[in-house]
Parts: sequence; C-alpha cells; structure tokens
Amino acid sequence: MSLVGNTGSGKSTVAVALAFRLGVPCLELDAVFHQPGWTELAREEFRARVADAAAGDAWVIDGNYGAVRDLVWARADTVVWLDLSRPAVMRRVVSRTVRRAARCQELWNGNREPWSNFWSLDPQRSIIVWAWTQHRRYRARYEAAMADPAWGHLRFVRLRSAADVRRFLSSDELRG
Repeated sequence: MSLVGNTGSGKSTVAVALAFRLGVPCLELDAVFHQPGWTELAREEFRARVADAAAGDAWVIDGNYGAVRDLVWARADTVVWLDLSRPAVMRRVVSRTVRRAARCQELWNGNREPWSNFWSLDPQRSIIVWAWTQHRRYRARYEAAMADPAWGHLRFVRLRSAADVRRFLSSDELRG
C-alpha cells in the first residue's frame, strides 16, 4: 500500500497506523532519502533501497517521491491519498514544525528542524513554505494519476478529512 499526500497531511502517522493494523512493515521515504546532515541519498541508491522494501509481499510505503513512484506503484495494489484542505494542512504543519524545533526532535538520521528555516521563503529550506506551495501541485498530480490508465491496476482511496481517515482506519476492509 502506498500512502501519499501533501506535507503535513498526516502521512507518517497514518502509515504507521495502517502498517500496525495490517501487520506489515512500514517505510517512510523521507527517512531513506534524508541522510545525516540533510544530505540527499543518491538517486540510484534511493531507488535500490526502496525497490528492496517494495519487493516484500505486503507493506505500507509513505511518501511522494517521483524518483521511486514507479517502483512503489508497480508493486502496490492500493494508493491512499490524504487530500486534506490547505487550511488543515497548514495548521498541522506549522504546529508540528514548531513542536519539533522547540523539542530539538530528531526526524531521521540525526536531522532536526532548524529554527533558521522558519524565516526562509525558500520551499527547499522551509517545510511550511513547501506545504503551502505544493498543495495545488499534489492535488493535480494525484487527480491525474487516478485517471491515468497506466495506474489502472491501483485502487485509489482519497481521504479528504480527519473523519475520513478515522473511518478508513477502522473499516472492515482493513481487517486481516
């Protein structure tokens, strides 16, 4: 199962809950891609690691990386798309980012949210600006994917609210 959506939509939290409910491994693509010091993993190595994870019979992989979408979606049967409104996403990403920075919380591989990124308007440095600027692009990307015959083997589940997510996570279709 692939889990996608804008930054701040709850992908990682929902992925962990889905994996637990299904009794399968969970992979957060950010944890693979962002190496120590926020160094990006080389594309070939990133693809190799994700291909290894996706080779299993069942899993939940969380993330939007175009560099590995073909690998993940070729092996997936379902794409769960967290399509929350921009205001909902922004509330979540701002509060989460402030909390992480204030607590010096490690994200992946020793990386932490630096306070300096709060003052940047560069989406490559500020996760808050990234979430704002990418919202419309993610929506267009996944609407197009749902209509693309190349992904016809996938079942798309579009969840537009926290209530939709709760209903999905407690639904009978997730029972093992």
